[in-house]
Amino acid sequence: MADSGEEKLLAVARHIAKTLGNDNRTVAEDILKIFSNFDARFSKEKLSDPLGCAALEQTLNSLDERISRHVSSRNNNDNSQAIFSVNTAAFLASVDELTATVNRWKPLAADETVGACLSRADEMLRRAMVLAEDEFRSLMDESIRNTSFDSDDGGEFEGDDESCGNGVQDHRIPAAERVSEDDVVIDVLPAGTVIDLREIATRMVAAGFGDSCARVYGGCRREFLEESFSRLGFRNLCASEIQEMPWQVLEDEIERWINASNVSLRILFPSERRLCDRVFSGGSAADIAFGEVCREPVTQLLRFADAVASHSRSPDQLFRILHVFDTMRELIPEFASLFSDSQCETEAIEVWKRLGEAIKEIFVELENLIRQDPAKAAVHGGGLHPITKYVVNYLVAASQSRRTLELVFQGDFLPLKDFITMVDDNKHQSDSHFCVQLCGIMDLLESNLEAKSKIYKDLALCSVFMMNNLRYIVQKAKTSELGSVLGDDWIRKHTAKIRRFHVSYQRSSWSKVVGFLKVETSEVTMAAGSSVVVEVKAMKEKLKMFNLHFEEICRVQSHWVVFDEQLREEIRIALEKILLPAYGSFIGRFHNVPELGKYVDKYVKYGVDDIGDRLNDLFQGENSVLEVSHRFKIWL
Repeated sequence: MADSGEEKLLAVARHIAKTLGNDNRTVAEDILKIFSNFDARFSKEKLSDPLGCAALEQTLNSLDERISRHVSSRNNNDNSQAIFSVNTAAFLASVDELTATVNRWKPLAADETVGACLSRADEMLRRAMVLAEDEFRSLMDESIRNTSFDSDDGGEFEGDDESCGNGVQDHRIPAAERVSEDDVVIDVLPAGTVIDLREIATRMVAAGFGDSCARVYGGCRREFLEESFSRLGFRNLCASEIQEMPWQVLEDEIERWINASNVSLRILFPSERRLCDRVFSGGSAADIAFGEVCREPVTQLLRFADAVASHSRSPDQLFRILHVFDTMRELIPEFASLFSDSQCETEAIEVWKRLGEAIKEIFVELENLIRQDPAKAAVHGGGLHPITKYVVNYLVAASQSRRTLELVFQGDFLPLKDFITMVDDNKHQSDSHFCVQLCGIMDLLESNLEAKSKIYKDLALCSVFMMNNLRYIVQKAKTSELGSVLGDDWIRKHTAKIRRFHVSYQRSSWSKVVGFLKVETSEVTMAAGSSVVVEVKAMKEKLKMFNLHFEEICRVQSHWVVFDEQLREEIRIALEKILLPAYGSFIGRFHNVPELGKYVDKYVKYGVDDIGDRLNDLFQGENSVLEVSHRFKIWL
């Protein structure tokens, strides 16, 4: 019997003779004669032997028997759990030999006899791959069954090194619960099982059944990820469920999503990627297996974030959505590095951009809220209006996410590492997109406040109202990141506005009162002469009018409100500077003119210190709180 190398050579010669002879028996015989004269091995008897493929057939018979023996042995095993035994190793050796035989003879498949043998070999290989797949699935199922998901100890992820010393670690690792460090890597499958799975996967890939093996692997490993997601508290919700969910409930779901996303992209998925590469030795089968395992979990995570982006646009939702936006931004590099194709990264970027658009729309909704706040809703005593507190505190909080919001309003979604440098280099730039947005909102708020101030019939109270609200805005800006966004020029401009309203208040409230204290020189001269009675009457009338107006102003303005103690002190000091000297000079004239001095006790009601005491009582009223929308109250 010729060895396999000689048999292969003979098969090649037969194939050439048959092809060149083109089914002409005479020509074929002539060619065989030529081969025979060239080499004794190509004798006519050997080349024309119909059993020329006997060695191939014998090999296939032997392999068929060995594979069938393994099937019988496995079926007779009462405990059919996947145990990588000597029989399994022998079976895989048979698969190796069968694959090698097919590959060796495949170039001669055009030969009728060889082709028939190869068809039989292909069928044997398919049967062997079904068995190999069954072995592979059994190993996977066994490893999942041996992985405990029942621990209630709240333990964190554990690390799993491939080896320790001369031995192999074979401890089971529980499903995901909490994570303390981002660089923790888990495999769950014991290292020994991974080696066994790789032995089978290698044969299936070599035989062209890598895709099938990868799908089996993915179906089993998905169970682990689903259980891990469950332990992390993340639920697989459809888009309609998320969009219809009350925001208070959705906030909790967002927190779970953030946790699940970080754990998945930084720990679970990298671990699965590493495990796939170990089982399938890299290559396309590892990519397919990883996609089978992680595609659905990734879809769940992206679907949730996309549904959040499509939720209602209440301003109070901004900060949770910012958190989702930041989480997506931070994890996009993980999407890019984990998945070999760009589709997953592209989907993640698109969801991230939609979150950015949602953030922009929330600021539009904030502007609408300001526009729609009715002008008639003024506060008693000219105090601080709730809408001022709401909008300013909201923007102060938003400014703490300045870098992210600069990125959002920039519009081109640069990588954050590049954008942070740009933001820091232009920290005091007043024309950034986010600065323009905030300045626009502040202008809108100021216009709204000016409209509200017109409700007050008293011009002085109108000025007090504007001072109160602008002072609150400026002070908040000075003591927060909001001031850095708006810029120093903006703060100086609005500080000057407060001063102008202060001057307006003084003029409208006190200019007339101060006017009563003015005494012309001619009046004093006449008072010293024969017209003293007439001038006493005039001075007395001025003092009477001063007292009347002063008391009325103090009575009314004691119920007005200046919320800021420093501003209240500034107003009081400014009033003292214009009022006390004028009042002191006025009553001093009674003492300096003998004819008038005897009337001091009779007509002078207040001493200079008394005037100062009354000024201290101004603006002490209670700042009333308006009934406002619940959307305002959170920031009051």
